Amino acid sequence: MEIIKTPLEGLLIIKPDVFEDDRGYFFESFNQDKFLKEGLDLHFLQDNESKSKKGVLRGLHFQAPPFAQGKLVRVMRGSVMDVAVDIRKDSPTYGKWESIVLSGQNKWMYWIPPGFAHGFATLDDDTIFFYKCTNVYNKPSEGSILWNDADLRINWGIDEPVISEKDKISPLFSEFVSPF
Repeated sequence: MEIIKTPLEGLLIIKPDVFEDDRGYFFESFNQDKFLKEGLDLHFLQDNESKSKKGVLRGLHFQAPPFAQGKLVRVMRGSVMDVAVDIRKDSPTYGKWESIVLSGQNKWMYWIPPGFAHGFATLDDDTIFFYKCTNVYNKPSEGSILWNDADLRINWGIDEPVISEKDKISPLFSEFVSPF
């Protein structure tokens, strides 16, 4: 397993060791001991999975304390442009974002710690997105930021995304008050 730091403190790209042969492939998507050796003491309480057609955008979402979630995300089939925005108000990278293409083919993962808003846009039909969460979902703690906020200038890699009604009315980043 290779762990790559990003410019945003705590946000990591994880490239698992994939073993392939004529039968297919095998890899460990999570191994507590290996993650501990890399300094990641993670305890997951909930797994989520979504399936989306090409062009769907979900985000930018977060859970506020005390239900803040860290997420280990990956794509099982298809591909996404995955985006994490630093919303830790005391962070030197507050309001900055990073993105990565995750796919069933590259099998990379993104560790998104608490204090980040997260979203993804599907680049293929029938994309299956999977994430392990360090806390359970709590509706009163959910928050969001407008996906196409002009201050953030995120390039999602798609022109006219399919978006939920809830995500269309998320607050602007300039109106956002961080709970972190």
